[in-house]
Amino acid sequence: MSVQDLHGLLSNMQRNPGMPLDLDWVDSIRVNRSAVERRASTLPARRTVKKKFQVAWLLRAISCIDLTTLGGDDTPGNVLRLCAKACRPVRQDLIQALGVEALGVRVGAVCVYHAMVSTAVSALDGSWIPVAAVAAGFPHGLNPFPQRIEEIKASVAEGASEIDIVITRAHVLNHDWRALYDEVAAFREACGEAHLKTILATGELGTLTNVGKASAVAMMAGADFIKTSTGKEAVNATLPVGLVMARQIREYEEQTGFKVGYKPAGGIRTAKQSLDWLILMKEELGDPWLTSNLFRIGASSLLSDIERQLDHAVTGHYSAYNRHPMP
Repeated sequence: MSVQDLHGLLSNMQRNPGMPLDLDWVDSIRVNRSAVERRASTLPARRTVKKKFQVAWLLRAISCIDLTTLGGDDTPGNVLRLCAKACRPVRQDLIQALGVEALGVRVGAVCVYHAMVSTAVSALDGSWIPVAAVAAGFPHGLNPFPQRIEEIKASVAEGASEIDIVITRAHVLNHDWRALYDEVAAFREACGEAHLKTILATGELGTLTNVGKASAVAMMAGADFIKTSTGKEAVNATLPVGLVMARQIREYEEQTGFKVGYKPAGGIRTAKQSLDWLILMKEELGDPWLTSNLFRIGASSLLSDIERQLDHAVTGHYSAYNRHPMP
């Protein structure tokens, strides 16, 4: 599937409009941690992909990466280099050797702070690659609420077509589901036509039951994606958390008919890990969640390891990381 085809899918998919907060639904959510952990442990063990099939899955993983730079030392120069890598994520000699030139391999998006949105938008003009901006007091979400709303609006005005917001964790920890719903709904309204990716910061929510409840509330409030982490927490994306969130997405679609996307982020650094997440999506949600319109991986260093694996598929040898540098 070409990058233009993926763009068409994203443009034509009906967005989740949200629904009134259903507290009975939220209260009914219970998660058995040991059962979830047992199921999650089987995912990497039960299914493997090898040789040409692995190459295909790794290329698919690249197309689902939100290539990210969220450092205090970000400059326009390194953002421009990141955008160039986003447009050509794999060395051209490898693309030719694999015979996949026609695929037009690109990443799913480039994710930056607000200050770098205009730079990224300009660099990616005409590429079909969206710019995602982190907002709403990222990473802790403790800025005054009006400032969080204005930050979202400012990033949209600069050209960001996706907004990754953070919730107030205290709403979840206090089980104040109305406050969480109202917060996410306000963020969705501020986004306008830009897609809202709601970061739950799952490593700070205490229990998997809280993760499940927060996932459901965020979708009810109109989130286009639910996302695990900012990447700044002590614990970020894990397969048990992914399983809980994926099953809430499945339940939401069964109840409403609307598909919501999923984005794990933080700590996903190896090609093997990216395959584990794709396997989870396929087994729990099905093929629609194997494209960038419904699945993203938030990562910065992951792409280098995937490119290294593709190099191995071509040459039979593992190359040094400095042959696959990131900006």
